[in-house]
Amino acid sequence: QVQLVESGGGLVQAGGSLRLSCAASGTISSINAMGWYRQAPGKQRELVAAITSGLRTNYADSVKGRFTISRDNAKNLMYLQMNSLKPEDTAVYYCNAEGRNLRDVVFRSWGQGTQVTVSS
Repeated sequence: QVQLVESGGGLVQAGGSLRLSCAASGTISSINAMGWYRQAPGKQRELVAAITSGLRTNYADSVKGRFTISRDNAKNLMYLQMNSLKPEDTAVYYCNAEGRNLRDVVFRSWGQGTQVTVSS
């Protein structure tokens, strides 16, 4: 099994910053894509940012220029630096990872989520 654990969420005022972390552990052989998703109350889960093992990144238009995704392949860690936060960024943020386990079986795992609340 592959487990993902997020940390770093919290309450921040508009214009502030937060840094989310995601740690992957378990029977991991390799991780290809990793990403951050978020889900606000009453809305569907949406992709915020994604990063490949080759460090190619992709961002939702709503966060471009404000958020930065990064990862440490050697330690199976991923980060999301969030700057200039807005109240509309309030959501539960989830970590996602896709790869292969030690049995060479493809996995796709989700973390439990971390709450980010931005006050106006």
